Amino acid sequence: MLSFPTTLSNLPEIIDGLPNISGWETEVLSVVNHDQPVFLPTTNIRLEDVNAVFAIALHMHQPTIPAGNGGTLISNLQYMFEHPHEGDNHNADPFAHCYSRMGDLIPELVNQGCNPRVMLDYSGNLLWGLRQMGRGDVLDNLKRITCDRTYQPYVEWLGTMWGHAVIPSTPIADIKLHIIAWQHHFAAIFGWEALARVKGFSPPEMHLPNHPDALYEFVKALKECGYRWLLVQEHSVETLTGQSLTHKHLPHRLVARNSQGETISITALIKTQGSDTKLVAQMQPYYEAKTLSKQQIDSVFVPPIVSQIGDGENGGVMMNEFPSAFKQAWWDMVNNGGGKSGVVGICGTEYLELIEAAGCKPEDYPTCQPVGQHKIWERVSPDNCQPEAVENTIQELKQIDSNFHLDGASWTNHISWVKGYENVLSPMYQLSSLFHQKTDPLLQTDSAEPLTRQSQYRNVLLHNLLLQTSCFRYWGQGAWTDYAREIYQRGENLLQIN
Repeated sequence: MLSFPTTLSNLPEIIDGLPNISGWETEVLSVVNHDQPVFLPTTNIRLEDVNAVFAIALHMHQPTIPAGNGGTLISNLQYMFEHPHEGDNHNADPFAHCYSRMGDLIPELVNQGCNPRVMLDYSGNLLWGLRQMGRGDVLDNLKRITCDRTYQPYVEWLGTMWGHAVIPSTPIADIKLHIIAWQHHFAAIFGWEALARVKGFSPPEMHLPNHPDALYEFVKALKECGYRWLLVQEHSVETLTGQSLTHKHLPHRLVARNSQGETISITALIKTQGSDTKLVAQMQPYYEAKTLSKQQIDSVFVPPIVSQIGDGENGGVMMNEFPSAFKQAWWDMVNNGGGKSGVVGICGTEYLELIEAAGCKPEDYPTCQPVGQHKIWERVSPDNCQPEAVENTIQELKQIDSNFHLDGASWTNHISWVKGYENVLSPMYQLSSLFHQKTDPLLQTDSAEPLTRQSQYRNVLLHNLLLQTSCFRYWGQGAWTDYAREIYQRGENLLQIN
């Protein structure tokens, strides 16, 4: 069991009708910033018995929209239940079941003698929406596998951006706000001890910023918020010499250098292949891991890891075929080594703790950087790394290379989160700017009650984070961009009132 300050009282989950996304920053950071092992004391996997491993994560999200009675903020899932004949809204009940079912599948498999593993990534929007809808049954089912020590060794939660914001186009000043808002909310639902175990991060849409300053601030925020590693899409990174990765089944050290020449790094697990939910639904990572054998990091031989994430509810294959494929894979492992040898499932933090206990050092992991950065750094000398030199180089590259951009890279590279969405992005940046103009000076002043604990602040912060939700820039122009405009207007009004 992790140790942390025992004086902490439980956090309220809902305050004045709003999700708890701010106010306890000092307490959150005191809990998450520790170096204690999370899985090592309880893991039943021994590296010497294992040839290869795989880790699967399920990504779950529903946006918050101003579409309730009188335009109130509700979950899109609630809207689906209330309007069953629009589009694919008939999927509302299957979706809700998908959000809950890991709370049944993991105990069932454990009780059958299997050794399952799963990583879970739920957006803040979804967690709040479930509570708003009165679906405490879903949250309670998730608490079972999160808080019951019987099942903790089999489940890892991954942190994410509270409002499902794609990081490359999120205002830099708001990246850490999303990260710490999710930590607040998660601790309020599942408790401080559960939060202390969240050490991996899942970027929405696997979207990794490749602008040097955005990436640097993202990695810096992750580390300040206690994260040890993040999941990145294979095609969103390159080697430091601009090549495709050659050791994608080993952990990497993601290097971030900003336009001032400062560098920072964090461990990355490489999510292989594209965004095909079928890969997870049919447990393909298990079968891929069967084809691999041990690899070497410095002088240590380690089992390679196949890392994969997919939407946990979208598509008929995930909704209908996943449970049986999931069970079948773990039964197969029990029949081939008892589920603890040969090829096994693992959680990301568990894997890193095991290989580092065996002698691996993060600084020895193969290095990578976001795709496209090699073109910048081969033109900007590390000795002369100034913001102006970097910016000039970026503009030159855009002129001479039509494929060069700094929009980041994700698992949905056929979709741009920027092009054609100026009518969402402009208000989004405007609201963020207004928010910081109003609140940043106040944060510097002492008061009896921290500003971030006041409801007015939390309400404005909520609208700022909600406006950055990726869904408003996914479905094209229409209802979704109208939702964004409405959230912007409300946020602006709140800033003028307060």
